[in-house]
Amino acid sequence: MESPQTNTHPKALLFSVRTPKVTDTEALESMTELERLVTTLGYEVTGTMSQRQPNTSGVAVVGEGKLMEIAQLTVGKSFRDKVKGNSVEAQQPQVPAVTPEGLATVVIFDCDLSPSQIRNVETAVGVPVLDRTGVIIEIFNRHAKTRAARLQVDMARQTYQAPRLRDTGVGKGHQSGRGTGETIIETEKRKVRDRLAELRQELEAVQREEEHRRMKRAELLGVALVGYTNAGKSSLMRALTGSDVLVEDKLFATLDTTVRALQPETQPRILITDTVGFIHKLPHDLVASFRSTLDEARGASLLLYVVDAADRNFRSQLAVVRKVLGDIGADKTPYLLILNKADCLSEFQKQVLSAEYPDAVLTSTRSPEDMRVVSERIVHFFEKDMIEKEILVPYKAQGVIAEMRLNMKILKESFTEQGVLLLVRSRPIDLERLSKRMK
Repeated sequence: MESPQTNTHPKALLFSVRTPKVTDTEALESMTELERLVTTLGYEVTGTMSQRQPNTSGVAVVGEGKLMEIAQLTVGKSFRDKVKGNSVEAQQPQVPAVTPEGLATVVIFDCDLSPSQIRNVETAVGVPVLDRTGVIIEIFNRHAKTRAARLQVDMARQTYQAPRLRDTGVGKGHQSGRGTGETIIETEKRKVRDRLAELRQELEAVQREEEHRRMKRAELLGVALVGYTNAGKSSLMRALTGSDVLVEDKLFATLDTTVRALQPETQPRILITDTVGFIHKLPHDLVASFRSTLDEARGASLLLYVVDAADRNFRSQLAVVRKVLGDIGADKTPYLLILNKADCLSEFQKQVLSAEYPDAVLTSTRSPEDMRVVSERIVHFFEKDMIEKEILVPYKAQGVIAEMRLNMKILKESFTEQGVLLLVRSRPIDLERLSKRMK
């Protein structure tokens, strides 16, 4: 008889601090999202807890009684050892009974905590404590693939961890042989500062290369996919371009910028760019670090706002996307709203959404017909401002026709004694550029 498999996933207890500024609905949505983040990180969620507080600035964030409840649901021993055998034991709050196998090995708060708050809670409950920012940064760290993404995540991670370096028993002493009496913790902080300086230099070099590539693409037609994490941007990218882009049902599965041509290929070519997903309360350091990646959205001619229409919270998620785009100066760029995952909706739900968002496109990336509609909307956006013009290209003008095929739509082509006569449909800016070249 085979022995049952043991679940080796570390176990997490989630905690929400509910302040007066946050509604119950918002708190619930945020906790649901935190659970998905934690699951993406590989934890098994053993339970959730919450407490109303006037703010999150308390020494230990929550009250002592609540810390005792948390301690009973973790493998830590701090409070349980303190109350054992004391009169306090009879006054312990009633909490659900759990087996040792169900005890949490980490407590994760759905808010940002200061280094001292994390230390105080850890001391009280006896297990490691993470906050929301720490979880998101760790997910980014695991999913970053390209050099640029790794550098950006490393910078955010170093910035986050720097104030959280702690004195250990040894760290309170001094480095041997250092006349300045520098402690080990001071040495570690100095190393972090030095590492951040190195990362900034490396990232600036990578960003210069990326900016150069963006400038070369600036003359081409560009569409950027933007949206909440796990809204289906990568699936849409794959469906529109036929590319083998990573598609996973995980938050922040895609961190690296991917650029592919719309398929079937058009004249002129239209480039589609996939960007990093957004999330509620995205850490400031990550927004700053990924600014160069988000610049892809700012430099695009058209944005596709991709939302998971089957998610009941998609409206608030769309608000987050618009806010982040506003922060980077991309909120004025023309956009097309893509109500994705329509195959998960009922006909009535589709009718309601179509009435609420008449200019949006309801799609499923599994439907070739839906993808054809999206593709046509993209092409129409660029062609509506194009004009037709007849151009005579002398035979001696080497390379001009190849450039025209790349940047213009050739409607008719004939040969004359003077050269090649072409009827083209093009943007005025491309016609002006061609005119200057042929003078």
